[in-house]
Amino acid sequence: MRCLPAIVICVLLSAVPAAAAHAPAPYPLTAALQPSSAASTAGSHAAPGASASAPAASGSTTTEGPIPVPPSSVPPAGRRLSANQVLAIAAALPKMRALRAEYPGSYGGAYLKQPFHWQVSYFSRNGKKEIGQVIIDDLSGRVLEQWTGFQVAWTMARGYSGAFGRHVNALYIWLPLCLLFILPFLDFRRPLSLLHLDLLVLLLFSVSLAFFNHAHIYASVPLAYPPLLYLLARMLALLRRGRRGDEEPAHPAPPRRLHLLVPAPWLALGVIFLLGFRIGLNVTDGNVIDVGYAGVIGAQRIVDGKPLYGSYPSDNEHGDTYGPANYEAYVPLEQIAGFSGTWDDLPAAHAASVFFDVLAVALLFLLGRRMRGPTLGVALAYAWVSYPFTLFALESNSNDTLVAVLVLAALLAATYRSRAATAARGGLAALAGLTKFAPLALAPVLATHGLWEDRGPGSARRRVRALALFAVGFAATAAVAMIPALAHDSLHTIYERTIAYQANRGSPFSVWGLYGGLGDAQLGVELAAVALALALAVLPRRGDIVGLAAACAAVIIAMQLGIEHWFYLYIPWFFPLVMIAVLGRFSDPAEPPAAAASEPARSSLPAAALST
Repeated sequence: MRCLPAIVICVLLSAVPAAAAHAPAPYPLTAALQPSSAASTAGSHAAPGASASAPAASGSTTTEGPIPVPPSSVPPAGRRLSANQVLAIAAALPKMRALRAEYPGSYGGAYLKQPFHWQVSYFSRNGKKEIGQVIIDDLSGRVLEQWTGFQVAWTMARGYSGAFGRHVNALYIWLPLCLLFILPFLDFRRPLSLLHLDLLVLLLFSVSLAFFNHAHIYASVPLAYPPLLYLLARMLALLRRGRRGDEEPAHPAPPRRLHLLVPAPWLALGVIFLLGFRIGLNVTDGNVIDVGYAGVIGAQRIVDGKPLYGSYPSDNEHGDTYGPANYEAYVPLEQIAGFSGTWDDLPAAHAASVFFDVLAVALLFLLGRRMRGPTLGVALAYAWVSYPFTLFALESNSNDTLVAVLVLAALLAATYRSRAATAARGGLAALAGLTKFAPLALAPVLATHGLWEDRGPGSARRRVRALALFAVGFAATAAVAMIPALAHDSLHTIYERTIAYQANRGSPFSVWGLYGGLGDAQLGVELAAVALALALAVLPRRGDIVGLAAACAAVIIAMQLGIEHWFYLYIPWFFPLVMIAVLGRFSDPAEPPAAAASEPARSSLPAAALST
């Protein structure tokens, strides 16, 4: 189909998140990541709560935080405008007049913002809720920003340039990455291949991100769901068995060969080049958001023998919302790179993010090599280093790549047939769940992998033994991982600071939080996700690694469809699993034609677990 290249280019052009074209002038990083506050701060993934207190309230402030100024016609030292002047400028804005009419009895307060800016905050009658905010330039008196609704509390919804991902959002980086990602997998002999559609849908998240970068949240949020729903349906479709019945065919049809537009050796060079580019960009340009900051704080607390939960710094008050394995993973890097105790450049967070990224590339190569050969391994590694959203996570120095690494390691363990590998799979499943809790839903699918393919004599006994090994590995690893937390905190404290907090926080970054009033529908989606995780664990499905990857991706996507706070950093959780599922169906181009079936496996786990 000759129009395919044009379609690809059109999709990529529409998908580019041109953040620099519209976003307001950037503020210091900490301000861009935190719910805005006239007297308090919180993390970018935190529920905003009461984002500001009344102007009369006292409290400590930081050099970057807003400093309250009482009404006066005399400008403060070093300023051109007075508090009364900026209050008058804000009050004359039609948007603020309409807001105050909507909230009778509301009032405003003036605050100094660095550098040379003023902030006017409007509060409800009782002073408990900040309902509007205006940013004014002191030198010119020009209104720079005006915000109402959830964008008052959630500054990450304001489209500040570079707050997440820094320059990866720029046209000259994002667009080439999109082209590099899809180009090697184009097959012009099969223009209507589903693989082309799969790759385009993975890039379609860029459209949502573009609106997010322009602060159009009512467009960005709903636009994230069509790709999620497509990928969920696609993964479920890949779970179908190739043949109905209880017995596998004696001579299964060989899988279609993986077509690469670029030879594998050149693709391997591309992996090395792009990996170096990613690391260099992280070191020179990446910023550390609250998530990476929290990891370093927790690592230092573990080393110092302090409680892991509670009493986090005021600039990352809810940084203890993750599982203990998250903080433990940062310990070696925190010990090597150090930590000043403040939200500075945080070299330990940079080192951890780079380490997680390199691990993801290595694991994808090893998985592909064990499944189909080195060409698939190179293709999977290339997909990771060229996909813009994995670089988005790396540039933000978040902990989300760690989730992908642990799930990929569990899949790699599933390619081995030993008892130790089964126990290791359970241990890795526990670590993934104790990093961010949603991956706990993968435990049933990982536990039962390959069991239903074993139908020979003594299969029931082998199934019980495999489940027991998985359970022992899971429980033992979870117990060890919980030691630093339970040494100082009770289970109740850990639950309240993590699961309870995450369950109760509000967020505009999902259809559930943005529109409201959808609690019953959200509960239905959440229950359906749990039911899907259990069903995929017990119902007959494709039994190889492609099937396992597709099942894990389906469960993760289903869980993400029901959560209150969804963000683009979560895409790397399922992206490598999707790529394994869609590329793993193909054989290595270097393989000779399929020979006769090999002799039956002598292990308790079936050979089908490694083939299609």
